[in-house]
Amino acid sequence: MATTLRPEELVDNAVVDVDGRKIGKVGTVYLSDESRQPEWVTVRTGLFGQKESFVPLQGAHMESDGVHVSVSKDQVSDAPRTDTDTDLTGEESAELYSHYNLPAPRAAMPEETGTSGTAETAGTTGEGGRPGDTGMPRSRAEGESMTRSEERLRASTENVETGRVRLHKYVVTEEQQVTVPVSHEEVRLEREPVTGAERGTTHDIGEEEQEVTLHREEPHVTKESVPVEKVRLGKEKVTEDETISGEVRREKFDIEEERGRGGSER
Repeated sequence: MATTLRPEELVDNAVVDVDGRKIGKVGTVYLSDESRQPEWVTVRTGLFGQKESFVPLQGAHMESDGVHVSVSKDQVSDAPRTDTDTDLTGEESAELYSHYNLPAPRAAMPEETGTSGTAETAGTTGEGGRPGDTGMPRSRAEGESMTRSEERLRASTENVETGRVRLHKYVVTEEQQVTVPVSHEEVRLEREPVTGAERGTTHDIGEEEQEVTLHREEPHVTKESVPVEKVRLGKEKVTEDETISGEVRREKFDIEEERGRGGSER
């Protein structure tokens, strides 16, 4: 165990495993009765940091990114499940030492009767639940207060990519009809009677011809490209309510009254 570690620099620091993977954050620091140096820490892991697991500090050292321990993240995840809010029994302590392949002190060996603890907490709240404890709760002096704590959910949001949209322009061909007025010339025979002085004149009878040129309009189609509208992709932010859930723990008080001859009553 590194002798340079101090409880105040461990609390709320990141814990990094032997492979460089982050395990979680330090919750509680436990000191050895013999050396008075940090020996165990609890690490908050899981969703919202609700799970706490015991991690040994043997061979640990401090670096800029946190506390580097000599065990793996998988070992911590597979550690025996214990309740860090209650005292550990001798059997639970022995399981922790065995899981991490550490020599267990006599206080951590399971016995029929309890023995004194081998470690005590420092830096954060919590009295029992440490390796080597006997499982007996510590009594408080008369008038001394206890603090009741509870866990609460704290939600946050993260901006993640959900998809991409592309705007693509392509050409289609369709049939279109346009009505165009066209005109043409036709021959019309115009007649008018001879009057006046022309009636007294004579004309030779013979063949004669007259030629008139006729015209008509023909429709012609031409095409031109003209802009009609502008289209672009835009984004708008839509806010909606989404419910998330998670398990939280809270502490409760239970009052037990001791009577002289009538036993105890809650």
